Amino acid sequence: MSDKPEGAETIGDDAYRRIRTDIIFGRLHPGQKLRLEALREDYGVSVSTLREILCRLSSEGLVLAEGRRGFEVAPVSVNDLKELAGLRLLLECHAMQQSFASGDVEWEGRVVSAHHKLAAVERGMTSKKANHQLWKRYDGEFHQALISSCGSRALLETHAGVFDRYFRYLITFTYRGDVVPRQHQQLLECALKRDAVRATAILTAHVNDCVEHAVTIGQPS
Repeated sequence: MSDKPEGAETIGDDAYRRIRTDIIFGRLHPGQKLRLEALREDYGVSVSTLREILCRLSSEGLVLAEGRRGFEVAPVSVNDLKELAGLRLLLECHAMQQSFASGDVEWEGRVVSAHHKLAAVERGMTSKKANHQLWKRYDGEFHQALISSCGSRALLETHAGVFDRYFRYLITFTYRGDVVPRQHQQLLECALKRDAVRATAILTAHVNDCVEHAVTIGQPS
């Protein structure tokens, strides 16, 4: 039987999600030192709970544990981005093929709904009021919807971990213009037609274009 006071697990889980989100969305910067006392004040949990959270995030590749020197947000690099992009494509293309083959009307509804939100945000991405954070959130939700009927929880969980690490790099990208919504529209059409072969080619170009764009503009270092 756990000797934790009632509610302690909920508080810890909430802090874990908040810290994880802040790393993925870049509010905690790559390479930033994670001072336990400062984090304790920001997230409202004990130092011991923070150590557990940061060790958990270290196992996910989002934090570096430096022994006696403490913790820091995992750095970024071009090589890491390329490795994550390749792994994302390997997992996502396979999951997408399985999802297209087994997806039902409920799955179609999830895909259409996710694309509707993404397209609505993308129409405003060239304006001064562009909401980059919302765009990135809906981008992730759309890609996750496409593979949501793959039938393998292990595959979905593995992909989610890789996608979130890749997503950290997406935060640094500037918007690539009309090619992005066009590729998303094409992926939607492929899903509704169950055309996994064409969807795989589009997704591969979509991801590789992102990597090329990041390298061209000099990010990450």
